[in-house]
Formats: sequence, C-alpha cells, structure tokens
Amino acid sequence: MESSTFKDLYLSRNLEKAIKELGFEEPTPIQSKAIPFILEGRDVIGQAQTGTGKTAAFGIPALEMVNSRSKKTQVLVLCPTRELANQVADEIGKLGKYTGTKILAVYGGQNIDRQIKVLKRGVQIVIGTPGRVLDHIERKTLNLNSVQMFVLDEADEMLDMGFREDIESIFASIPEGRQTILFSATMPKPIMKLTKKYQQNPELVKTIHKVVTVPNMEQAYFEVKHHMKPDILCRMIDIHDVKSCLVFCNTKKMVDELVLKLKNRGYLTDGLHGDMKQNQREKVMGSFRNGEIEILVATDVAARGIDVENIEVVFNFDMPQDEESYVHRIGRTGRAGRQGIAFTFVTAREIYKIKNIQKYTRTKIKCRKVPTRSDAEDFKANMLAKRVKETVDEGHLGKYIHWVEKMLDEDCTSMDVAAGLVKIMLSENK
Repeated sequence: MESSTFKDLYLSRNLEKAIKELGFEEPTPIQSKAIPFILEGRDVIGQAQTGTGKTAAFGIPALEMVNSRSKKTQVLVLCPTRELANQVADEIGKLGKYTGTKILAVYGGQNIDRQIKVLKRGVQIVIGTPGRVLDHIERKTLNLNSVQMFVLDEADEMLDMGFREDIESIFASIPEGRQTILFSATMPKPIMKLTKKYQQNPELVKTIHKVVTVPNMEQAYFEVKHHMKPDILCRMIDIHDVKSCLVFCNTKKMVDELVLKLKNRGYLTDGLHGDMKQNQREKVMGSFRNGEIEILVATDVAARGIDVENIEVVFNFDMPQDEESYVHRIGRTGRAGRQGIAFTFVTAREIYKIKNIQKYTRTKIKCRKVPTRSDAEDFKANMLAKRVKETVDEGHLGKYIHWVEKMLDEDCTSMDVAAGLVKIMLSENK
C-alpha cells in the first residue's frame, strides 16, 4: 500500500507541479502510508509526531478531492492552537498553489468580521481552532453541510486543552457520511473513544518515533531575505574560511542555480541532485572527498549516503521540509569527534519552522546577526596580513624588494604601496 515516490500516487498535474516546486522529492513514511488510504476515502487514524510531514499526509488528499468550482466548504481541519492552524493553512496553501482552492484559517484573537467576509465569498478548505469554528457554526457564517472530509490534527493536544465538548458539537454539525481523519502523537483512552464513536473501520497508520539525537555542534539561524541568500552564503564561507561544506537546497532547480552563481564567483563547487546519472554523482563525490570541490550543493535525497569525515559546516540554504530532515542534514558535520557547525537561513515567514525544530530536537538554535560586507572584508584583510607575515618570515624576497623600491622612487610611500596591494588583492577575491 505504501508509495515510494509521489508519482506512485497518480496525483493531478497541478498538485504534482506544486509538490515538485516545494522540493518534496519523496513521501515521508507517514505520507506514504496514509495518503493512499485517504485517497481511497477510508477513515484513518494517523499516529505520528510533529515533524514527520503529517500536514501534507492529509493536505494532499484533501486538495485532490476538493471541487474548486464549488464555493461550498468541503474540508474542515481542526487544530489545537492558532499557531498550528496558521502553519497548516500556509502549507496546504503552498501545496494547492495551482489548484485554485480557497483556504482560510479561523481562530480566536483575530477579527471575526474579516473571517465572515471571506467565508461569504466561498472557501473550500477551512482550518481552525475548535472554539472559533463553533462560534462560526452558531452564527451560521460557516455551513458544514457539504463537508466530505473532517480532519482532527493533534487530537490528543485538543483533548488535553479541554476541547472535547466543542469537538462533539462540531461533529454534530457535519454530515454523517463524511470521511474522518484523526492525527495524534499518542493514543490515550479518550482518543480511542472518539475514534469508536465517529469513525467507520478506520485504518491505523503509524510511524515509529525515533529518539532524536542531535550531535554535539554549534547551531544557529540567520533571518534573511530570499534574494540575499547567495551573498550571505559567500560571506559566511569567507568569514569562517570554510574548506569543506555541504549546502542543502530543497529543489533540483535551486541546486543548479546556486552552483552556477558560486562558480561565477570563483568558488570550487558542484551539485548533486536526483536527475544526475550514477557515474556523474560518483565523479562529483570523488572530487568532494579529495578536496577538488570545497562546496557541495545538494538536495536531501541526493545527499543520502554522503559519508565524508571532514565536512566543517552544513548550511541549510533552504529550510528543510520537516524536522526529521533537519536532523539528517546537520548530522553530516561534526564527525570523528570534532564539533560540527550547522547554519540555517530563514525567511520571516519560516520562523515558526525553527521553533518546531527546537521543540522536536529539544535543543536551542541561536539567532545570529547576519555578517555585513564589511565583516567579510575585515576577515579577508586579516587573512591576507597573516599570509604576508608568513611570506616575510620565509624570506627570498630579493627581486620583489627591487620592484617595490622602483615604486618608491616614483613618489609613493611604503604605506601607499602596501595599501594599494591590499586593495587589489581584496577586490580580486570579491
């Protein structure tokens, strides 16, 4: 029943296009187990932790079944908190980019009149907290008569927060023939009671929760604008004098674009992604192992099997799709007893993902100030000074002293000559 690739799911072209753009190369275990059953119309109980890709596990089938030509609400997703409701709406919105599906998050603390206006225009997928959803039902601003799929996300959290009565009232407002999907990290007795009462022969799909061990390493994130990422990556490689690093991108297209930009700036780099033939991959990996390539840019799937001892830094150029991917990525550095370094670039809209990763890994990821161009120049100047001193200590400068003397005869001071040479060296290395 499980699917090893998204192609195996025979999804609509518009959905496949968005999945490819987002860089989902293959389904996570919970997705490959749950999606086929949900697409069949079966009721499903999904036991999975946060960070395993469960939003797409119900979001993809929801988008497949929705009739975007109808203005009626056909899918309702309940979440315990406004933060989760927003995250789910954001992710399903990205997946449904080309489907024309209208999606709305409704929760307390936000102006209800604004929500009512949008609901009146027609929304096919509503994602909300139990209290606010119930409020809309009572005001008759949310009609659930056409709901075909009802999803309870993080059901155990909702019951712990005292939402049981609200959930029961919402169930009473939804047609009996609907499909019910329930996701929960744990399966306590109250959850089992809910499933017995409201689901028909549900299929239980679960993923084994691995104990997450984050290796000893320095972790930090940088809040950046998307278009600034290549510049900031170059600055950081220069400042840290990186000789071997792995840079993760979410899509093959981004790998190719970044490799080209880095090569044009004079960096020793190459890329790895799923479209490459095995002999190409082996050639790139060989060059990385022997130091001919200092920067390897890769997608998650392509990076599997990379076992190189001396990777100094892992850069998450793109935020990983889920928390498990983050752990796999950063585990590539800090081998052989050395402390590794993992730096992540985050856009303003992705800050919540960093919070989820910290919760999942139980580690603190510090927010760092983005280094300026001036910082990078200072570092290069210091490195140049060090090299000059080493060269002076080595001696054998006879003919070079002769050339400098000729410049001094032309009314240049020794300080002018040194400063001019530093300027030339630094501008050549930009």
